[in-house]
Amino acid sequence: MNSMTTKNLSERDKKHVWHPLTQHKIHPDMLAVVKAKGTLIYDEDGNEYIDGIASWYTCMYGHCNDFILEKVHKQMYQLDQVVFSGFTHEPAVTLSEELIKILPNNQEKLFFSDNGSTATEIGIKMALQYHFNRGEKRTIMLAFEDGFHGDTFGAMSVSGLSVYNGPFEDFFIEVERIPVPTKENGDAIIAQLESILVDNTIAGFIYEPLVQGAAAMKMYEPEGLNNILRVLKKNNVLTIADEVMTGFGKTGTHFASDQIDTKPDIICLSKALTAGLMPMAVTSCTQEVYGAFYSDDLAKGLFHGHTYTANPLACTAALAGIRLLQSKEIQNNIKRVIKSHKAFGNKIKSHPKVASVRQCGVIFALDLNVHMERYGSLRDKLFHHFMANGVFLRPLGNTIYILAPFVISDAEMATIYETIESALELI
Repeated sequence: MNSMTTKNLSERDKKHVWHPLTQHKIHPDMLAVVKAKGTLIYDEDGNEYIDGIASWYTCMYGHCNDFILEKVHKQMYQLDQVVFSGFTHEPAVTLSEELIKILPNNQEKLFFSDNGSTATEIGIKMALQYHFNRGEKRTIMLAFEDGFHGDTFGAMSVSGLSVYNGPFEDFFIEVERIPVPTKENGDAIIAQLESILVDNTIAGFIYEPLVQGAAAMKMYEPEGLNNILRVLKKNNVLTIADEVMTGFGKTGTHFASDQIDTKPDIICLSKALTAGLMPMAVTSCTQEVYGAFYSDDLAKGLFHGHTYTANPLACTAALAGIRLLQSKEIQNNIKRVIKSHKAFGNKIKSHPKVASVRQCGVIFALDLNVHMERYGSLRDKLFHHFMANGVFLRPLGNTIYILAPFVISDAEMATIYETIESALELI
């Protein structure tokens, strides 16, 4: 490796690069990562870190997975990129066939795009235009409080985390919000819904099924969500499951929507879709949704497109990822990680610094019984402690969560648990 490409990479970075979710005056230094393999990432000084969040929930089969790399390498010699408007190709068609097999059985059509934000943006546009095409004036979206659906304008509009959205709120589409369901508030939410639905202006409801990721892994039960979805279905409100984070095995089933009786009309996918190797997203929908756009009237089509839509290499990576997800090895790994988290949760929940623990599939979270700013000094102290001990975890306020690759070993998971326990002594 050319030393000029890696030497003082973090210093060279400062000259031109603007990083996401970063206030550079407060946090000027970036960790320079030079390679990754399996569950480990390596910096320019030779230090290694267990990737405890699968690099934002993408590399679920491990970094640089040999099986995926081999498939994509072969595809590179066949077809790298081609326009997807007016053209098609084998990787996209095969991926559509394989995805439909594992998605909830009401899904029929797939619309390709580039990332999680655009997947949800397209879902929102589908919902709004669905009613427009049918001659109905429905212009308001419904969403949960504290939800997060991305950083494009439609996605920001339906997201409830104002820390990200403040400067742009005057430009948003109109949104009504309801609380996440609990055992205590279920009846109140249904009453609120019925009141909101009286004037028949709600086009669609977008939600993160079972786990709200950016809201510090806030979890809720399927029953409450199912009750909400049933009411919305009766009122012809399109339901949009944002499975960008929850999809592909993380909740213990292929999709969180598999655990809910009432299936969504639209599903948004990205992140682990391509196993972290390539950017790509998919927005799937039912035949009924698609039917509202199928017309002799050109203007009723969904005129949304991205240059790299259904990139053949990304589609190939996604196909390889689906093969791995369905393998006996990965399914056994998921069960092993679920069991390991349960044991750790039972052990740590009585710690005096722990307020609560929760788990959904391979997603584990604990809340500290201290107040912490989302990007405050204590959060930074914990982050640096984790990194100093060779573990990459990214606390969200007073929540520490784990969402490691499925291929993590018992020894590596034990290291993560031990590092969390030692971090509690710093508080």
